[in-house]
Amino acid sequence: MRPPARLLYGAGLAAALLLPVVPPAQAAPPARTPTDLYAADGKKGQELPGMPSALDPRAEEALCTPASKERAKKQDWSRQRLDLDRLHRHTTGAGVTVALISTGVAPGAEGLDGRVTARGEAADDCVGQGTFLAGLIAGNGGPAPRLAGVAPGAKVLALRGTDRRGQPDPALVTAAVRAATTARADVIAVAVALPRKDTALTRAVAEARRAGAVVVAAATPEPPPRGSADAIPSRTYWPAGEPGVLSVADMLPAGARPDSALPTGTVDLAAPGAGVVSGGPRGKGHYLGAGVAVATAYTAGAAAAVRAAHPEEPADAVTRRLTATAYPADIPQLDAYAAVTTVLGDAGTPAAGAERAAEPVAVRDTSGTDRATGRAVLFVLLGSAGVLSLLWAGFALTRARARGWRPAGTPDES
Repeated sequence: MRPPARLLYGAGLAAALLLPVVPPAQAAPPARTPTDLYAADGKKGQELPGMPSALDPRAEEALCTPASKERAKKQDWSRQRLDLDRLHRHTTGAGVTVALISTGVAPGAEGLDGRVTARGEAADDCVGQGTFLAGLIAGNGGPAPRLAGVAPGAKVLALRGTDRRGQPDPALVTAAVRAATTARADVIAVAVALPRKDTALTRAVAEARRAGAVVVAAATPEPPPRGSADAIPSRTYWPAGEPGVLSVADMLPAGARPDSALPTGTVDLAAPGAGVVSGGPRGKGHYLGAGVAVATAYTAGAAAAVRAAHPEEPADAVTRRLTATAYPADIPQLDAYAAVTTVLGDAGTPAAGAERAAEPVAVRDTSGTDRATGRAVLFVLLGSAGVLSLLWAGFALTRARARGWRPAGTPDES
């Protein structure tokens, strides 16, 4: 049965009115990384290739992450959330060395040239994640200074804690922690998480802490690429579970952890970990990254900034400062600017009446904006539906009156 022409006309009119408020569907971007990972950047995303955390271990040959041909056009939400523009007026982390235990770092990567020490296999970053994280810690942004890392004046000691494909190895992580301690790194960032406690690693971490290093570690591994993380029970991962280690989890722009995040009860801080922009080991383009390692890098950069601004404070005091100045939430959220500028009392908490800076710290949470946008769209949809209903009723009444209130299709008896 064909629908009446008037009904088709009404449906077309409704579609015409509603089109301006319904965002157009976008085709999924083609796979541009070996693991088909594409990190989202909220509702105003930048279309950049995703940076994987590891390569496919089943592939016969490790195909390294290709160079990005895209450049970011704006500062992402994470740098705004951490107030990096204002932070850099107080400190850039100069004089501090951060040891990054990840997939390696390309010493000549844009924005890092001259400040990365990487020997042997640590200079070969096939995956690309280590170089990406180094940019978040100490990158200067190259031609885009607003994409600088937390501590763009710091130095990076690159150490490999994974095989060439990005799979974590306990022996490599232990050796890397020991190498960082020997090099007297001020901050040690362990961007991988191991499922089992390792005696040798426990000793290495304890030695690093006795040497005065701030140890920051990923609270969990990245979630599995397939299946649900809900089936994985909550547990402690290592070395994040070691005493004195600052355990970090990732958070979305609204402050919540991703739905796919692995559960754990040992988290000290949450930091931005979705839709984050940084560079890679090849080319001059940018990528989008996500995950616990990204949050760990941001926190390590904040620790470097604190160490540079407060060189008299020992490692434990730096850790207390990062947690005491965090934005209060179910999991305290890293506030790099507040960590550097807040005056702390004797107990390691913000002193009564102390000001963090001449200007109040604005903690940017996009959840309110998202909710307001959702309500606005709903109101427009409902309003449009109401207008359409009135127009259709008027149209129907006019036609019925013209027919002498006879049903449609009834022959005229006159």
